[in-house]
Amino acid sequence: MKRLMAVGMLPVIVAGLLAGATPASASIPAHYADQKLAWHPCAEEELISLPPGTDIGGLECATYRTPRDWDRPHERQDLTIAISRLKSTGPSTASLLTNPGGPGGAGRWQPTMFRGQAKLREHQDIIGIDVRGTGKSTNVTCRGAVGAIRQLDPRDRDPRNLDQILANAEYVAKSCQNANGELGPLITTYQTIRDFDLLRTLLGREKINWVGYSGGTWLGAHYAQRFPQRTGRFVLDSSTEFTTDWQKTFDRQPVGFERRWRQDFLPWMARYDAKYHFGTSGEEVRQTYERVRYALSRNPIDGKGQMELDTAIIYLLYKKALFPALADLLVKIRAAVENGAPEQAVADARAAAKDAGDFSDAQDATFWNTVCGEGRFIGTRESLIRESQRNLDRGLLLAGGGTLNASVCLFWDKEPRPLPKLDGKGVPPMLIVHSEHDPATAIEGARRAHAKFANSRMLTVTGEGDHGLYADGNPAVDEIVNAYLVDGIVPADQSVPGMPLPVP
Repeated sequence: MKRLMAVGMLPVIVAGLLAGATPASASIPAHYADQKLAWHPCAEEELISLPPGTDIGGLECATYRTPRDWDRPHERQDLTIAISRLKSTGPSTASLLTNPGGPGGAGRWQPTMFRGQAKLREHQDIIGIDVRGTGKSTNVTCRGAVGAIRQLDPRDRDPRNLDQILANAEYVAKSCQNANGELGPLITTYQTIRDFDLLRTLLGREKINWVGYSGGTWLGAHYAQRFPQRTGRFVLDSSTEFTTDWQKTFDRQPVGFERRWRQDFLPWMARYDAKYHFGTSGEEVRQTYERVRYALSRNPIDGKGQMELDTAIIYLLYKKALFPALADLLVKIRAAVENGAPEQAVADARAAAKDAGDFSDAQDATFWNTVCGEGRFIGTRESLIRESQRNLDRGLLLAGGGTLNASVCLFWDKEPRPLPKLDGKGVPPMLIVHSEHDPATAIEGARRAHAKFANSRMLTVTGEGDHGLYADGNPAVDEIVNAYLVDGIVPADQSVPGMPLPVP
């Protein structure tokens, strides 16, 4: 599983169904609803995952208290939620909450993404949030154990290797659960969207607007279904299949990553063979990569082998702007394995493998507690081994075998919280934005979610594979999304062209 990103009881479910029909803060105890947000200028150390060189001028930070367990809010066992605000440039009439995905991505930095959206910012405050479990909010931990599932190559079908991969996944599951005690099962979508609704109250809004990317689409859809009367204009960008469970959502990733790799990146690198000398067709480039990968498996560079290479490739496929960096990485690693690992090639390979997909322990722990803690996981050791083999047999080589490494939820020994049915009934119109070749959230899942979620609209970006589209340089996308977020113009289902691939 690559990021994107308690037992239910009948009284809780009934209360949730009624929540949308109650006054805006009726279900929130006064000692939480009466908090005042103490905004102050953000310091860089308050922002986790801040992209290098980001301008944080004008970004304000604050924290608020939230019940550790929204089913028992009167026990006054609190968590801290860290938030940020980029104030509107004119009179503020709305708040736009944002989420970068994961689940578990720290989002306090995220309002900086929208600094250039002048129309959006005229009357809307942009709010960033480190969700419970991660960032500068109250953290959970897996005590660094998650690295164990990134070590062994699932293409090695030796039964001893496959058994060890599953043993590592079991170790991660036990480490995560043992480390967090009673808090771990409370790191769920249900609890997080209640934190958002408390924030809505503290911001003084009857409704909130929303832009969520990837795993943030899951949160947005669940909030809207639970609180339809508090739902304003919601944008779900690079959408999960939020109408199903996490397992089915992540099962689509091998197809998404392989399609992006074979249909977008490999032909692009071949087009510039005069620069890279890696192959004159996509298949030639892929075969060169396979030779490099094999050599790396036999002789790792500074302790980094084929798994670190694949991890770097996967995360550098998220954005076409990263294609030149990925091509440079492949060239440098080939030079290293062919020429005895010169020092600079080692440094380049190590830096790229670390920076691409390098997650904090708190983000890892938030991810696994959420994904494994809600919705039942289906499978056995034997069925997961068979599934990974089927993926490899289908040619899903880049991420297909990795489903076995990601089998942590198979070993989760606490009862998961059942997921509610998401059908969109009674929810205001929401906008799904998705690219045709999105690697992390394959478009097939987004289309299914759109078909099953009443009153949703879908903007498809053709000839495009970027993960995360709004406020990322496509004027046609920004125009439609801003018209919806600012003017309330609900678009019909439609498509717009993507942006060209880069020239190295």
